[in-house]
Amino acid sequence: MKDPSLLERLRALPCGQQLLKAVAGRDGVHLVGGAVRDLLLGREPRELDVVVEGELDALATALGPAATTHGRFGTATVQRGDCRWDLALARAEHYARPGALPVVRAAGIDEDLRRRDVTVNAIALDLSSGQLRAVEGARADLLTRRLRVLHDASFIDDPTRLWRIARYSARLGFELEERTARLAAQAVGAGALATVSGARIGNELRLALQEPDPLAALGAAAQLGLVPWMVADDDHDPDRVRAALELLPSGEGRPDLLVLGASLAVAEGEAEALLAELQFSVAERAVVRACAQAPALALAARNAATRASALARVLRGVPVEAVALAGAHGAQDAARRWLKELRDVELAIDGDDLLAAGVPEGPQIGSLLAATLDRRLDGQLGPERDAQLQAALQARDSRHTRSRSGQ
Repeated sequence: MKDPSLLERLRALPCGQQLLKAVAGRDGVHLVGGAVRDLLLGREPRELDVVVEGELDALATALGPAATTHGRFGTATVQRGDCRWDLALARAEHYARPGALPVVRAAGIDEDLRRRDVTVNAIALDLSSGQLRAVEGARADLLTRRLRVLHDASFIDDPTRLWRIARYSARLGFELEERTARLAAQAVGAGALATVSGARIGNELRLALQEPDPLAALGAAAQLGLVPWMVADDDHDPDRVRAALELLPSGEGRPDLLVLGASLAVAEGEAEALLAELQFSVAERAVVRACAQAPALALAARNAATRASALARVLRGVPVEAVALAGAHGAQDAARRWLKELRDVELAIDGDDLLAAGVPEGPQIGSLLAATLDRRLDGQLGPERDAQLQAALQARDSRHTRSRSGQ
């Protein structure tokens, strides 16, 4: 079946246009998977996956000078500017044991399609002829908005497919076909996910958290039983999390970690072990921990909100993700004030200025600067350097006077 309109839709995309230019005159090059599915649905593809029957390196070179290759699987990734293309040799695969990485061999495009996860992703568009290839039932499942696995052992062979269908379900609004839902439940019940490394599961979780609607993706994963650590439906308030995401300063922080921290429903020690197993870094785990403590942080922020300096003592050093989430837990005004106004307030003086003014080196330097910053935050001092230095020295003299009078 030919569908020339798909090539035109692809050509209308900047990255698609570059791809078609690179494959001109080459046979056996196919756009595959989600990209074709999305073009058929009238959506803009999130990624452009390409399968090549034949030589891969020449196409990679034509697309761009920089390519990351993965020889074991016959794949390459090319990035040029905002465009990324994932290339792979047409292949078949089998699994030596449940959860193992696949063993691959060269194959034709039809066999390549039969190894894929769900029917609606088992579609290929020949980039020279516009010819469409698909496994049986793929077009029908696309029309009825169904997710159907290609074989009964799909989730046992590769349990990460459970996470993939959760993402597809949330992103596309597709439902699992009855047999597929049954196979998924059986695989989860049989402990299939335990056959996969924590790093691979962690990667799937990261992808879910980067979906356009990560809360929907986690919700779909919860329905499949993939996230036993997640807050129960009765306790989970997606509107609160969305409110926190709106409070997060544009271009700052990690929305994915905010969502994850808001979704954890296990004790701190368990959460730390879980995140370490899933290969989240120490810094990432610190952000998630802070987000999980947002209700207590919100209470402290509300209690301190009457004075800017008191609020700063509560929120200074707290990740912006946790501050935003605390705002959504009832401290919205305090969180917004900190994020938009107070956290950027600084002194025009530093420790060197105090040393030059005769303050001896030691902990007094830090305490004087902190006291001066409190006055600056509370509106008692302006931005002028001389006024700030005078205030710091007056604080020193006042402390000396109190110290002598107490002797």
